Amino acid sequence: MREEISSGGVVVFRNAILLLRKYNGDWVLPKGKVEKKEKIIDTAVREVFEEGGVRAEVIQYLGKIHYAFKNGWQEHELVNKTVHWYLMKARSMDCIPLKDEGFVEARFVHIRRATELAKYDDERDIIEKAIREMQKDLNLA
Repeated sequence: MREEISSGGVVVFRNAILLLRKYNGDWVLPKGKVEKKEKIIDTAVREVFEEGGVRAEVIQYLGKIHYAFKNGWQEHELVNKTVHWYLMKARSMDCIPLKDEGFVEARFVHIRRATELAKYDDERDIIEKAIREMQKDLNLA
């Protein structure tokens, strides 16, 4: 089993959260693999900019999730993935999807709608945690 570490962001601008729509219609949060000698927090900032075209600053660490999946290229290979998530604040609502990575749309959606649109349960959970933190600490929602 191969281990993979990724990092991503729940990016907020006022009362909206950045979501990316993949070519297949799935809405997801921006995230990606940690590169060699790169800090996990730096990966989150880089991936948010690369995948969504958004400049954002980290507010706080939200936690990590774990899951396993079969490698698309080698079906027999199981990948054990850990994703670290950060609550981030965008400087503006300007966003551009990275089409080379299969994203056809990047959009800030209302925080309540974001949990409905997000494809994966673990991403919905991390969005809900981010909303709770915003309500508690930032009084944004």
